[in-house]
Amino acid sequence: MLKENIVQKLNEQVNLEMYSSNIYLSMSAWCANKGLKGSADFLLRHSKEELSHAYKLFDYINEAGENAKIGAIAEPMSEFVSLRDVFERTYKHELIVSKSIFDLVDFSLSNKDYSTFNFLQWYVAEQHEEEKLFKEILDKIDIVGMEGRGLFMLDKEIGQL
Repeated sequence: MLKENIVQKLNEQVNLEMYSSNIYLSMSAWCANKGLKGSADFLLRHSKEELSHAYKLFDYINEAGENAKIGAIAEPMSEFVSLRDVFERTYKHELIVSKSIFDLVDFSLSNKDYSTFNFLQWYVAEQHEEEKLFKEILDKIDIVGMEGRGLFMLDKEIGQL
């Protein structure tokens, strides 16, 4: 059985993961509308992955005999300046998610909830991978640029990630 304060924090993380999914889904739609099929496909896959992160937390809460609660999910933005803007925002968002996970890890440890602490280690590793991935995309954008063939090749490569 989980402590009520832990359940509340886990439920907040479920909602953040769902919001993340919606952000990437919105970005995917924007990319598709701009003819950036590779990036649209990548972000759609990433949206589904973020939703799987929410479900994993949801299942953990319910398996512990508690009630996973879904709150209101804020509407994500739908207009972006450029592909770089899209990926800069994804990187910044992943930093927010990482901080939230790290705070949750600290909270579970300070509450001596070792089971939740152990469960969250997967998220710690996952966030490292997410930050690395989006930073690498930003680095490639800076190297290749976003004009003409550079944008075409970049979009194609992102689609293959």
